[in-house]
Amino acid sequence: MKNNDYVFPKGFLWGGATAATQCEGAWDKEGKGASVLDHCTNGDREHPRKVTDVIDSENHFYPSHKGCLQYERFEEDIELFAEMGFKTYRLSINWSRIFPNGDDEQPNQAGLDYYRRLFEKCREHDIEPTVTMTHYDIPWNICVKYGGWTNREVIDLFVKYAETILTEYKGLVTRWLTHNEINFGTISYGELITSGILPKHRQIVMHDADATTEDVNNRFQALHHEFVASAKVVQLAHEIDSNNEVGCMMCGFAFYPLSCKPGDVAAAQRDMEIWNYYCMDVMCKGKYSYWAKRYWKENEISLSIFADDYRVLENGTVDFISFSYYRTDCSTDELEMHEGSTDFGMQNPLLEATDWGWTIDPAGLRWLLNEYYARYEKPLMIVENGIGAYETMEADGKIHDMHRIEYMREHFKAMAQAIEDGVELIGYACWSAIDIVSAGTGEFKKRYGLIYVDADDLGNGTYDRYKKDSFHWYKRVIACNGSNLD
Repeated sequence: MKNNDYVFPKGFLWGGATAATQCEGAWDKEGKGASVLDHCTNGDREHPRKVTDVIDSENHFYPSHKGCLQYERFEEDIELFAEMGFKTYRLSINWSRIFPNGDDEQPNQAGLDYYRRLFEKCREHDIEPTVTMTHYDIPWNICVKYGGWTNREVIDLFVKYAETILTEYKGLVTRWLTHNEINFGTISYGELITSGILPKHRQIVMHDADATTEDVNNRFQALHHEFVASAKVVQLAHEIDSNNEVGCMMCGFAFYPLSCKPGDVAAAQRDMEIWNYYCMDVMCKGKYSYWAKRYWKENEISLSIFADDYRVLENGTVDFISFSYYRTDCSTDELEMHEGSTDFGMQNPLLEATDWGWTIDPAGLRWLLNEYYARYEKPLMIVENGIGAYETMEADGKIHDMHRIEYMREHFKAMAQAIEDGVELIGYACWSAIDIVSAGTGEFKKRYGLIYVDADDLGNGTYDRYKKDSFHWYKRVIACNGSNLD
């Protein structure tokens, strides 16, 4: 496939993405309750985010409290997205803005009105909202009162919330995602932000070396309840509006064997299974993977599964698969990690990496797209992909982010190749549409956006918006439907 000869399907959904807890701010305005990330302080690559039981703004900075101030500037942002030519805006509704405590009898009308205005503004500019129902925004009350998703009662609370927004925005939103990056629930990183389990060390860490059998069991019990809730919501969405399409949302993990040693090949297979397919098989096939029972046995996992859950899962499979893609890692059967290890495996010595140690691997995206499509044969949508980098604004107000343009260009080429392979790829939303707070580290200086926001890690700045070079490049790509990536 030659340059300037890339073919994307007619109607391809070019766009960008954000998450409510990372961009909105206004954390306690107009009736909103606290979400789990509202209790998380800022951090950085070397210092994990702390989780405080009581919000103490005098001694800590909580990045979600300001985000990039989109709550009050969403009209300006959507007009910028429209100028770029977005066909879709992938965003999230903050659960605690609709039901402040998660178990409220009635929804917060101000929250419902806010998102209606936002969706209407999108439609005014022919931008189709792709809406995540929960994206690291579980109401804090559900965490402390119910133990998060470990409690089966939360299924009904989520279904009530979903029914509320599905009914409220019928006709305005028809493309929905249930749980963001649900597969993070298999490790300690996802305990709080995806499953609402209060971490015992009160920190957001990728892996907890002190995790007990009970801790692991709680993670997988919570996941089961999330699976059941998602399946119920899929069925409910179809009943409320036959035009609704509901997808799962996964963190797209890709693992290569560190070497051609058979043990490393087997390790890569196992990593792909637990990091990807444990969740995807349930949500896409309606049943647990054939190897799940052995995994449960070897890890002393004992789940409470109601007899009717199997029927619910079978009847509530998703319509499409959405996922994030940032990096690839390598797997090895060596028990001890050594120099070169990453959060998820081993660093690939053949690939370059970002300032945060994330490998840059466009070819891995083509491989993963083919892996997912071959296994499930469901439409695919990339709803997060991008590069976090240190960036500064020049004296003339310009932000030259050629690194981002190169990153996106090469990933678009990989997408075009996958489409040529026969993969049904329906859309792409860059992460992120605009500079926002990093969920993992709480930093603002780790910039992903195509639009620069004048803010720093401690919430200082004008928060004014400036177009980066990538803004203008992406605008040209969308205008030609990806046929010319120069």
